Amino acid sequence: MEFVNLTPHALSVHKLDGEVLILPPSGTVARVAVTRSAAPPIGDVATAYSNFGEVTDLPEPVLGTCYIVSAMVALASAKGDSPRWDVLSPGELIRDDAGRPVGCRGLTCY
Repeated sequence: MEFVNLTPHALSVHKLDGEVLILPPSGTVARVAVTRSAAPPIGDVATAYSNFGEVTDLPEPVLGTCYIVSAMVALASAKGDSPRWDVLSPGELIRDDAGRPVGCRGLTCY
């Protein structure tokens, strides 16, 4: 299986055998359009509804290829008339002692 990283960051994916798969960014970043509309405030804090729209810069499916995107893009890609089986997001984050993300455990399917 080929993995294409459509995020702006290199990903360190920790595999089942303990090895780490490094996925450099491909140079293309898949994104999802978000429109926001006012929601009732909570106390004196403004809130908004987020509605997810069109996904952009996500290639068409290719047999044997999975695309790694943000969770928001993956969720948007899993809905609608043609849900995508080939779109995943990073799995559970692995953090260093300072709390910074340094990798992920596997990938997340939607």
